[in-house]
Amino acid sequence: MKKIGIMTTGGDCSGLNTIIQRLILGATVRGWQVIGVKDGTDGLNKKDPGIITFDLNTMPIETARLSGSWLGNGHPGAENFETAARENRIEQFNKQINLSLLKLGLDALILIGGNGSLSLAHNNREIYYGLSLVCIPKTIDMDIPMTDRTIGFETAVQQIVNFCDQLILTARSHHRWFVVQTMGRDTGNLALNAGIAFGADAILIPEIKFDTDNLIQHIKKSYRDYGIILVSEGISLRGHSGRPADIISRILTKAGITNRADFPEHTQRAGDTTANDRILATSMADCALNAIDNNETYVMTAKIGNEIKTVSLEDFFHSGNIVFDPNIPELKVSNAYVSPNNPLLEIANNMGIYIGETK
Repeated sequence: MKKIGIMTTGGDCSGLNTIIQRLILGATVRGWQVIGVKDGTDGLNKKDPGIITFDLNTMPIETARLSGSWLGNGHPGAENFETAARENRIEQFNKQINLSLLKLGLDALILIGGNGSLSLAHNNREIYYGLSLVCIPKTIDMDIPMTDRTIGFETAVQQIVNFCDQLILTARSHHRWFVVQTMGRDTGNLALNAGIAFGADAILIPEIKFDTDNLIQHIKKSYRDYGIILVSEGISLRGHSGRPADIISRILTKAGITNRADFPEHTQRAGDTTANDRILATSMADCALNAIDNNETYVMTAKIGNEIKTVSLEDFFHSGNIVFDPNIPELKVSNAYVSPNNPLLEIANNMGIYIGETK
C-alpha cells in the first residue's frame, strides 16, 4: 500500500480544496493511505511534522467548492524558504524538511503551488530524494510556464467580473469612472481576461506599453461618462510611486475626469470554485495519481490544449522567463507572461478597448 502526502504552498486560491478532496477520493479508490501536511513547508520544518490523516470522511464533498486550503498555506511567523534565507538558515531548513519527509515514510508527495513554489521544488530537488514528487500548478496569476491553465485562475477572473458588475451600477449613478486594480504580480493575464469578460473600457497590463495621454483621450471620446478601467498591480509609471490604480486615478483627476480607485483585494482569491476550475482540479488530481502509479517524479501536471499530462520540472523551469525572486537571494523563478500573440489583445482592439500601444 502506497503512502502519499499532500501539501499546499504559497498564496491560497479557490480550487485547492477541490484538488485535496479529489486526491483523497482517487487515492482511497486505489487503496492508498493519504496524509496532509499542515501550513506548507512550516509543517515539515518540525521534528514532529504537522499532519492530518485523511479518509473519505475527513473532508466531506461539500467542502470541495470552498476557497482557501483545508491544510493551510502558512501563518504569521511561519518558517519557509523565504524566512530561512533571510535568517541565513536555508541549509538547516532544507535538512529538516528532508528529515521530516523520511520520518513520514512517504512514497510520494503532491505539492500544490505557484511558480515560486514549483521553482523552489526544482532548485531544491535533493530535499525530495527517495520519493515521487508530483506538482500541481495553482495560481490566480496564471504565470506558470508550460500549462494553458492554472487552478484558481478562472474563479479569480469570475470574482473580478462580479466585483465590476456591481461597481458599474455606482459608476452609472454618479457619472464616474472607476480604476480597479487587480492582482497578477508581474503578469497581466488576470486583468486581461477579466477585462475582456466584463467589457472594461481600458486594460493596462505590465507586458504592453501604454501612454496616459492616449488613455485620457480614449476616455474623453467614450460614448459614456462612466465606466471601468482595469489596472494590473504589476504596471509601473516612471516618476510615480504608490499603488498603480491610485497613480492612474490621480492622472485622470488632473485631466478633469471624475473617478475613484477601487480594490477588490483578496476577494479575488475567494469565491466558490467555478465549474471549470473544479473540472481542471479533478483532472489534474487524477493525472497526479496516475503519475505516482507510473513511478514518475520531479514532474508537474499541465493542461496543454485539451490534454492533461505531466511535464518535467526541468522543462517547466527552463521554458519560462527566468528572473531573480525579490524575496529570496540567489533564487531564480520561472515566469510566463502575456504573449504579444495572445488573441485577446486583438479582440480588445477590435472592441474599442484601450489596451496600450499594441499597434
